[in-house]
Amino acid sequence: MASRQKRLLFSLAALLGSFCALAAAVATGLPWLRGTALCRTGAELVNATGPELDKFLGELSFGLFHGVRVKQCGLGGRPRRFSFFPELLPAVPAGLHVSVIFFCGVVVLFSSVATGFFLFNAFGRPYETLQGPVGLYLWTCVTGLCSCLVLVLFPAEVKLHHLSDRISNFNELSFTFQTFSEQYDRCFWLFLLVFLIHGLNVVLIRLAGVRFPFQKPKEVDLSGGAADLMY
Repeated sequence: MASRQKRLLFSLAALLGSFCALAAAVATGLPWLRGTALCRTGAELVNATGPELDKFLGELSFGLFHGVRVKQCGLGGRPRRFSFFPELLPAVPAGLHVSVIFFCGVVVLFSSVATGFFLFNAFGRPYETLQGPVGLYLWTCVTGLCSCLVLVLFPAEVKLHHLSDRISNFNELSFTFQTFSEQYDRCFWLFLLVFLIHGLNVVLIRLAGVRFPFQKPKEVDLSGGAADLMY
């Protein structure tokens, strides 16, 4: 492939990589989930419908570091901000939550590194080490894998450990709250976009003529040609 076309493909991949780094950094600090929590009195759920039900539905919005909750039990409610560190750390699965934050940081860091490698391959003279083809595939695939882990671990924390219920009922003595609805916010789905973009970057690397790592070149069978020369 012509050098100009390779530069164009690698420059496009670098642009996409820088977008991934910026999107992941911004999304990490913003809300990831929005929901509502229904107030319970004792063991009984509130028996209300329509406008009456709205008086007992509190709101909940949180990300990886902080959030806002509004508790309502028929008397109105006021928004209250909270933070995971250190306020909610005893109430949440700390190891899993820290793992999600760690992989978010890895996505930001490795997306930036992959961007630098694409630019180096586009305008520099790469050699056959991590700056060469192996580096392009390595950093891109590692970043895509980490973004995939974020997409798996955060829903596992929310669903398997009932994270919304734990947050709504933290330090609550008078009432009990049960999650009524949950939906992932756009910042969470940004990591799905990051995962897809890194998959696209792998395709761009291959289109630029770089073979996959450990892919052996096809061996040309010269035995037939040598036999023809003898005759």
